[in-house]
Amino acid sequence: MRRKASLVLLAFAVFFAALSPLLRWYAFPRLAKIPPNQYQDMVLEAKPAILLDYGTMKARQVPKVSIVQTLKGNVEESERIERTAGRDVVVWDALSYVVGPDGKMVSRIPERYIFDAHTQDPVHATGEMVDGDPVRRTGIEFKWPFLTEPRDYDYFDAQTRTSAPIHYKGTRTFRGLDVYYFEQTIPWTKVPLPKKLPVQGITPQAVEKAGTSRWYSTKRMFWVDPVTGAPVNGEELHREELRGGSLVPGGGKVTAFSGHVKMRPDYVTATVDLVTTQRRLVLLLTSHLPWGFLALGAVLLTLSLVLEARGRRPGPGGTPEAREPEPAPVSPA
Repeated sequence: MRRKASLVLLAFAVFFAALSPLLRWYAFPRLAKIPPNQYQDMVLEAKPAILLDYGTMKARQVPKVSIVQTLKGNVEESERIERTAGRDVVVWDALSYVVGPDGKMVSRIPERYIFDAHTQDPVHATGEMVDGDPVRRTGIEFKWPFLTEPRDYDYFDAQTRTSAPIHYKGTRTFRGLDVYYFEQTIPWTKVPLPKKLPVQGITPQAVEKAGTSRWYSTKRMFWVDPVTGAPVNGEELHREELRGGSLVPGGGKVTAFSGHVKMRPDYVTATVDLVTTQRRLVLLLTSHLPWGFLALGAVLLTLSLVLEARGRRPGPGGTPEAREPEPAPVSPA
């Protein structure tokens, strides 16, 4: 009986030892993915801020400028693209809506971001755009990959329609989480005017015809949970200017917007709570279960060897312990 139990334990030990790397390196990359129907909204604020008064074409300080960002999964489009892409695809219809202290629109820029559900790598397909302009992204946007590495990444900037390195600056603690801190600086760059401007009757074409151009610079900062790849906090030192032409007094330049943009505290709290829950699931597949199965396999192997050794231990007569005697055959009468 001990020998049979030893073999059973050995079989289970091999099973759990083999399951450990399979769960981490085979199952996890296939199970961890962004759902196609995800919806997320976020409010950021710059308090105070410099904002252009388009009526007088003069910059003035205002108490607050709010930026409402929404990400909405487009399931129908993701299914359409998956039929030809041959992989799991997520389509995010994003909107960045900026409002002034009076509640009126300052700018409105929609995006369509198409990416691999598992790796977050861009997937190039019809419909990929920023403010109606077709783009071809490289690098990441909005989210880092699962199990983010402590290194630089290429990050897509929607204003310039280009990608540039976002630099890893070290590990920090944020709201009790160990996170990676990243920074990206975009130098002053001429960028397209938004398709919708805050003044009725003024179009980007009319502004460009007047010889006025829009320039932009920013320093963006992200605190990223390395397990899920989700930012738990984000800030920007954001600046925009209108330069030259007949619309700008003296043909020089005027600040269109300037401010230190931060996530609103209640959204930071909600994001940290959500990411904390999600990271438990990722750690379960990448750490807790694989190491637990490996430890269980080692324990079962040890028990198997102990039972086998006891089965071979010499008995009182100096010979290995005999098996239980079989009943003697009964002679026929």
